Amino acid sequence: MRHLIFSTLLSVLSLGSLFAQRVCPSHDILHQQMQENPFMQEVRDQIEQQTRDFIQNSGNTQNRVVVTIPVVVNVVWNTTAENVSDAQIQSQLDVLNADFRRLNADASNTPAAFQGISVDCEVNFCLATQDPTGAATTGIRRRQTTVTAFGTNDAVKYTAQGGLDIWDRSKYLNIWVCDISGGILGYAQFPGGPAATDGVVIDYQYFGTTGTATAPFNLGRTATHEVGHWLNLYHIWGDDNTSCTGSDQVADTPNQADENYGCPVFPQVSCSNGPNGDMFMNYMDYTDDACMNAFTAGQKSRAQALFVSGGARASLLTSPGCQPPSGGGGCAVPSGLSATGITQTAATLSWGAVSGATAYNLQWKLSSSSTWTTVSNLTGTSYSLSGLTANTTYNYQVQTVCGATSSSYSAAASFTTQSSSSCTDQYETNNTRNTAKVIPVNTNINMQIATSSDIDWLRFSNTSSTPRIKVDLTNLPFDYDLQLYRNTTLLGTSQNAGTTAEQLIANTTTVSTSYYARVYGYNGAFSNSQCYTLRVSLSSSNWRTDGSTDGDVVEGEIPVLFENAAFGIFPNPANNEVTIEVPMDADRDVQVRIVDGAGRVALEQNRVLGKGDNRIQFDLNRLANGMYFVQVRNGEQVSMRKLVVAH
Repeated sequence: MRHLIFSTLLSVLSLGSLFAQRVCPSHDILHQQMQENPFMQEVRDQIEQQTRDFIQNSGNTQNRVVVTIPVVVNVVWNTTAENVSDAQIQSQLDVLNADFRRLNADASNTPAAFQGISVDCEVNFCLATQDPTGAATTGIRRRQTTVTAFGTNDAVKYTAQGGLDIWDRSKYLNIWVCDISGGILGYAQFPGGPAATDGVVIDYQYFGTTGTATAPFNLGRTATHEVGHWLNLYHIWGDDNTSCTGSDQVADTPNQADENYGCPVFPQVSCSNGPNGDMFMNYMDYTDDACMNAFTAGQKSRAQALFVSGGARASLLTSPGCQPPSGGGGCAVPSGLSATGITQTAATLSWGAVSGATAYNLQWKLSSSSTWTTVSNLTGTSYSLSGLTANTTYNYQVQTVCGATSSSYSAAASFTTQSSSSCTDQYETNNTRNTAKVIPVNTNINMQIATSSDIDWLRFSNTSSTPRIKVDLTNLPFDYDLQLYRNTTLLGTSQNAGTTAEQLIANTTTVSTSYYARVYGYNGAFSNSQCYTLRVSLSSSNWRTDGSTDGDVVEGEIPVLFENAAFGIFPNPANNEVTIEVPMDADRDVQVRIVDGAGRVALEQNRVLGKGDNRIQFDLNRLANGMYFVQVRNGEQVSMRKLVVAH
């Protein structure tokens, strides 16, 4: 590709004014995903074969049953300007419905030479009225984030990375609206990509037709273009860098050399495609919004192939997303519940604003109680509780009031007040390797992660008689993680979710005075009143993954093979936790990873495993539902198996 994804493309006019050019990295992202995940190439091949079969066997596709797709719009905003209004969102839905049904007012601008192939794609879009739990919704979710710009790395699609987690892609088209920056108007995921990232992302400046919509991309056609990709349509020029050899896999779109910008004058001839030239007014070119106005019959066939039996998006046909649930009207259930400012006796509870809400009702209780305390008619989206008991877990839930109707209560969330006992950290300051404090071994050490930037580096030594190392991190007040180093070499990382204890084992024979344990809060987690416990244990015999030193061991650095070149996974599908069983012929460093469909590492543990059967547990609560792959790497040998996560 000759255009840079992360550059803003600007043309300078003779009068000195600037205008933006459309930049869409969707094709490049597809190529990157397939490079990172060889399984995705197989899936894409299957989708393309199914599409070819459909086109060959379907004959006339001009009058099919109209497909209606439920849409959820996820607005992730940092500044007030980025928090696009409900009216702006509705304007974008109106454009999608007009463009895909060829009801757009500028359809008459399609040149006569292309009028005969410009068609109604028979695809409708509705803002969802029922969420994945069956509750009423407006189809609009909102979250304020600390992220100032998201780029194209899909972080906006993960709550843990400042965005919003996806709604089930088999039931909804997810559209995220945010500040992408970098000159990117939007991007989309083609069918067959990872379930956790499926959907469309549009920059808030190029979404809809009102509010923040910015010329020349202020007519909603960026979303039309990107939803086209989501429906398996390629760029009309085939992304071939002017070679005239590329293809968008559509027979009735003229072959053209490259993308068109601005508003070309008809005809625009390239690749010997005269007399009519390029179909630059096609939604899958790069022209300005005001110059786009058509899909072709061939493009319609590719999109419709997704919805027949066996099609990649056929499950959307049975989605209840556009059917209002019984009761509750259009009043959505609050989301984004969180508890902050937690002390021994108080906490502040908050939730996301719901469009159309006139008030909220809050209920809270001791987790051990069956009786709720209700606080009614709250006009804001937060409430401070006081008079609580130290070291106690509480539950809370929120209901939206929309005039005469109310939503269901949200799923209950919980928080735990701080302990009445306090602790002191005698090892500060130790935020770097160079300031690491020496700690005794075989002894419990109590320390604090007191701020979001606090990191604890602890130094210790092993001996020739007891070289094997086990590090346990327990009594965690929040989500803390653990790493083990020898000098500057990382030996292992333990990253369990929540307050699950962490453990690292290094069955080494290398004696050193420069072993380091590094403790840090996940996503800046900390507690300025509660300590955690760290213990370094040494042994003359190999530690097992259950913490014992029982059983035969094999000393020394020798090549190791997987028994039967395999490993076990159970349960599979897995819910909140999965166990990986790795049989070993001898002791060796082993890396175990869980990667998503795009090849990104979701969870990882690096362990020194001993001879026999070793079991490694992963907490899956951080992962969205979907297909993952478990990779076990032992030296140069890698084994891989599929894992399904279904919470």
